Amino acid sequence: MPAPKSERLLNLLIMLLVQRRPIGKDRIRELLYPDSRPDAFEKMFERDKDELRSLGVPVEVATIDPLFEDEVGYRIPPEAFALPSIDLTAEEAAVVGIAARVWQHATMAQVTSEAVRKLSAAGIDVDLGALDIAQPVLTAEEPGFEACWRAACERMVIEFDYRRPGADSAMRRHVQPWGVVRSSGRWYVVGYDTDRGAERVFRLSRVEGDVHAVGTPRAFEIPPDTDIREIARRLAPPTVPERVVLLVRSGAGESLRRTAEQVATDVTGPDGSAGWDRLEVERAPVGILDDVLSHGPDVVVLEPASLRARVVARLEGALAGALR
Repeated sequence: MPAPKSERLLNLLIMLLVQRRPIGKDRIRELLYPDSRPDAFEKMFERDKDELRSLGVPVEVATIDPLFEDEVGYRIPPEAFALPSIDLTAEEAAVVGIAARVWQHATMAQVTSEAVRKLSAAGIDVDLGALDIAQPVLTAEEPGFEACWRAACERMVIEFDYRRPGADSAMRRHVQPWGVVRSSGRWYVVGYDTDRGAERVFRLSRVEGDVHAVGTPRAFEIPPDTDIREIARRLAPPTVPERVVLLVRSGAGESLRRTAEQVATDVTGPDGSAGWDRLEVERAPVGILDDVLSHGPDVVVLEPASLRARVVARLEGALAGALR
């Protein structure tokens, strides 16, 4: 059975990126499309190659052996794929810092490892350093995230048990997933609820049990001009903000300073040092956790105690994982 399209594209990207020399089409078929017929492989490979190029990936065609110019292969030059140096303002850097911490999921790491393992086992000389510019970073703790994300990529209907707030039991839902989005610090799947005949938003933390894909890929079309973020903002339950008191090092925490209602400058830091500011902000209790953590040691939570405990728990978990 062919791999899902998203996984196939990532495997192809990794294979062509880590090559020190162009790799021939026959070798690509052997390693990544082993179960496909020759005609099916040609169509699939051309579509995948074109899709990578449409995403801005420079897939290069070059001769495998200078003595035989008719034998061509494919590779992605890391120097052409890497982004040039970018200068960001403090505010832009803060946004990028937050976004970089949103994506850290084991699925992509697993796919990457599997692709490299196949290449190494086949005796192909790979440049693992090239993966630094294509390293996926996705973090989502909800068990249903992967299944929803895959189904949205493949446009497959999903079914799952969902418990609404205050409900005694979960109900089975059938959804055409249009996308997965993060809003107010929570992950939601946005799509068309076929049981109710309307667009709906489902918070992934309220999904009970597994999310199952049913039917075949490309089972539905996403309505033109669909903005899943706008739908999530419109349909997701509002989050009640809470008062948060922070110590922020001078010159840091721009994203927090923009929303601060009160700022006291030149206060003493947590270690007794100078050069800190005291900020009071009104923020969603879930959303601010990632924001605080994105600033590392430059931000310390004073209040509320519940947020401080969650920050400490997240950092202790990260430390425990690093020491394994």
